[in-house]
Amino acid sequence: MSEAPTHAAWTPEGEQLPRVSEDKVIDAIKTVFDPEIPVDIYELGLIYAIELADDGAVKVEMTLTTPSCPSAQELPSMVDEAVRGVPGVTSCNVEVVWDPPWDQSRMSEDARLALNMY
Repeated sequence: MSEAPTHAAWTPEGEQLPRVSEDKVIDAIKTVFDPEIPVDIYELGLIYAIELADDGAVKVEMTLTTPSCPSAQELPSMVDEAVRGVPGVTSCNVEVVWDPPWDQSRMSEDARLALNMY
């Protein structure tokens, strides 16, 4: 069941966009999967930081499993698209970072179980 679209509300101060929720941003990111791995990128530990601004701008710092990841071009754009679909998001900036390097210790327990890596 999909949620009804959230619209801006009018107040005496003017139109107010819905406040962006970190949980909603995380839920959106959890819809992004590396095509080669059956676990979402959030559970894989590829998301390092999420910053929410009062104006609805979102910044996501993420990494990849390796610098030579075949999905290096598509994963950041998939995150950008997913986050922009969250009600209240006005812009999204996805930055790929390499420090600290990703390792398996960043994976959630669910991801480890799904990949038999425990």
